[in-house]
Amino acid sequence: MAKLIIKLISCVSDLVNNDPDVHDRLKVVFFPDFNVQNAQHIYPAADLSEQISTAGLEASGTGNMKFSMNGALTIGTLDGANVEIREEVGAENFFLFGLDATQVQDMKTRGYNPHGIYEQNTTLREVLDFISSGTLAAGDKSLFRPLVDNLLWHDPFLVLADYQSYIDCQAEVSKLWGYTEAWTRKSILNVARMGKFSSDRSINDYCEMVWKVKPVPVD
Repeated sequence: MAKLIIKLISCVSDLVNNDPDVHDRLKVVFFPDFNVQNAQHIYPAADLSEQISTAGLEASGTGNMKFSMNGALTIGTLDGANVEIREEVGAENFFLFGLDATQVQDMKTRGYNPHGIYEQNTTLREVLDFISSGTLAAGDKSLFRPLVDNLLWHDPFLVLADYQSYIDCQAEVSKLWGYTEAWTRKSILNVARMGKFSSDRSINDYCEMVWKVKPVPVD
């Protein structure tokens, strides 16, 4: 499934990057071999940090801290370190969307029906139908069928449940982006309020709460 998602990104990039109307304004790039070292090229350049993991899975960790420390504003769910970052930088300087962990659990307990969301949301239906049409895959309608079927009938990460909230939040992002001074102020505040996440503080916490060790004086 992961390889299929990468293939989808690649196919979308072929479409967008060769479109005569947007090719000189918008690019889709899949960064190969992404790791801590290569990430250093990304963090300082980013304006928006997308932390879209499902709330309660604790999938959002140190990457979002590095983005925020470098001035990127975060659009994300209440998952993992997103929760702490939002507390530190201020809710007004964080783009929040999606279900929280309790709502995720409640939805799964009641019986989650992603296909029902697909049927009710016209835009979402158009997106998934476009992926299924084969347009991105040189006419091959079967290539992305496993991906679409997984979303329609299983959707373990509740992607469709969070979809409309994400789209609405992205509209807020676009609106703020039009006000350079306001965006810059929030960016600076993100950097200024990220001191809690320094490695020194983290190691001190581990020493006190996990390892139960004290500093050893060195002559």
